[in-house]
Amino acid sequence: MMRPPSHREHHLVGRIGWLRAAVLGANDGILSTASLISGVAAAEATHSAVMIAGIAGLVAGAMSMAAGEYVSVSSQADTEDAELNRERQELVDDIAAEREELAQIYVHRGVEVDLARKVARQLMEKDALGSHARDELGISEITTARPIQAALTSAITFASGAAMPLLAALLSPVGAIIPAVTVASLFFLAALGAVGARAGGANVGRAALRVVFWGALAMAVTAGIGKFVGTAL
Repeated sequence: MMRPPSHREHHLVGRIGWLRAAVLGANDGILSTASLISGVAAAEATHSAVMIAGIAGLVAGAMSMAAGEYVSVSSQADTEDAELNRERQELVDDIAAEREELAQIYVHRGVEVDLARKVARQLMEKDALGSHARDELGISEITTARPIQAALTSAITFASGAAMPLLAALLSPVGAIIPAVTVASLFFLAALGAVGARAGGANVGRAALRVVFWGALAMAVTAGIGKFVGTAL
């Protein structure tokens, strides 16, 4: 007798943690570095001054992104740990009440009362804390906070993104830095938006247009400020 083929599904929600940090890091790396280079170049700085500013922006931005992500996600992890510790104690103090609480969660989702209580009892016999973490607190292995992963992902992707406009500036003569960096950065932003949307199962065109619009606006404003400051000084 032939076995039916196994039904395997690949859900994109498992990518949320690292995908958010990666897209944010690369997008910020491209945009902030391109804007910084455009602003300095608009102030009629030398080519070496533009490159120094770009490299400093890359290093400082990568460190800032890593620190910010680590602190932010660590706060989330601390909150999750506190909730799990409280739930663990509640299971020790009154497991019957916790079993009924879990059953009522299933009842509110449409399960019959007797079946809900049976499911709650069986799940808690296998993993009481895990059942409450998932169905009461909304904490699962997919969504749990990972500070180090988020920090490293943000730092690496920021540096990778920042290297793109920096390379465009390096290969451009002084008079063409702003248009070269602008065109290259908008292209990279569009590509990044498309890749991020593709990986997350979202609309590719809409994501690409969104990042291009805000990227162009940010670079235009920064270049305008650099031009004004350079003229005033």
